[in-house]
Parts: sequence; structure tokens; C-alpha cells
Amino acid sequence: MRALLLIISTLCLSAFSLFAQQGDPKAKAILANVTKKINTVKSIKAAFSLNLSSANNKVKETKRGQIQLKGNKYRVSIGGQEIICDNKTVWTYVKDANEVQISSYNPSEQTISPAKLFTNFYDKEYNYKYLGVRMSQNKKCDAIELIPISKGKQFAKIEILIDQSSSLIIGGNVFEKNGNKIQYDVTSFVSNAPMADAIFSFDAKKYPKVETVDLR
Repeated sequence: MRALLLIISTLCLSAFSLFAQQGDPKAKAILANVTKKINTVKSIKAAFSLNLSSANNKVKETKRGQIQLKGNKYRVSIGGQEIICDNKTVWTYVKDANEVQISSYNPSEQTISPAKLFTNFYDKEYNYKYLGVRMSQNKKCDAIELIPISKGKQFAKIEILIDQSSSLIIGGNVFEKNGNKIQYDVTSFVSNAPMADAIFSFDAKKYPKVETVDLR
């Protein structure tokens, strides 16, 4: 669950602010193009996969999921869980337990949100470096390393892959401080898909006898 929240806390559109001292010019220019592209999009619907591996490679796990984004609101479905955020409240529903946990949305938490996987989580919180060209999903990508300035982050660094033809982030790796690694790949991407605001809140009527745990 913590690894999932780590990713869900890199996929929310926000203001873009880069500072020259944070990285090399080539990486900065590429990241600026990503932001320029995303800023023209009102909503995102995407499918993705997560591959989690432990530091000793003894524990490996693959999960597939879908995400819907609209501004700072998001809805993620993955591994029998649904994570829903309306920019004020976060609902985490676990299907097997028929339980929903409710917490307040905190964009300043030291983790990395589904929204940010596609957007500008590389702003003033990170130093960045261009790593070169790599192939991913049969696409030529620019690889960029992001190292958090704050020592309070749960991860040591992130590597992102940006499709050269679309200027979209299509994958990457999150390296946790404990040696675990999370590889993610965006397998489909639809921009400006119609989305009702109602999907970004938890409707208890659709989940009979759901147990509610309010953590606010």
C-alpha cells in the first residue's frame, strides 16, 4: 500500500516553476516541453502498470491500473483498490474488506501523486540531470534523473522516460531509500476525455454495507 501511495502521491496539475540552478539546460528544456504539452490538456485517462521489486529481488509484484485526472482531482483503480480525490478529501476503498478510509488531501506530503506522473513533479522540489536516449515501448525516449532536494522524501531518486515524439512521460523508475524499486509504464493515454466531477468523490450508495474509517 505504501508503494502504491508513493506513486499516487507523482500522477495534480499545478503551477510550473523551474530554476536554472536545479539542473542542466537540456533536461530543463525537455521538462518545459512536457509542462507546455500537459497545460493544454483538461483531463487525462490512462492505463499503467507497476512492477515492484525488493532490494534483494526476492519479492516481485506486478500491478495494473487505470487513472482518470481532471485538474487536481483523480481516481485510480488498481489491485482491488480505488483511490479517489476531489482535491479536498481522499477516499481509499479496499474491495476485499469492503472498507473505505477517508483522509484529508495534503498536497505537501513528502510522497510522490498519480497526477504528477504525467506533469510537473520536477519543479522546485528537485534537481535534475539528462541521462541520454533510451528505448521504451518501442519508442525513443529522453531519460531524466530527478533527485529530491528535501531529505524528507521516501525515495532517493526518480528516473523518468519522456517520449520524444509526444513530449509525454510514458514510464520510469522510483528508487526508494530502502533499496526497493518501482518501475512504472503508461500503456495507454487519452487526453481531454469527458469526465463528470461526480466520479471524483466516493458514493457510499454504490457500495452496500461498506465500513467507513474516518482518519480526518
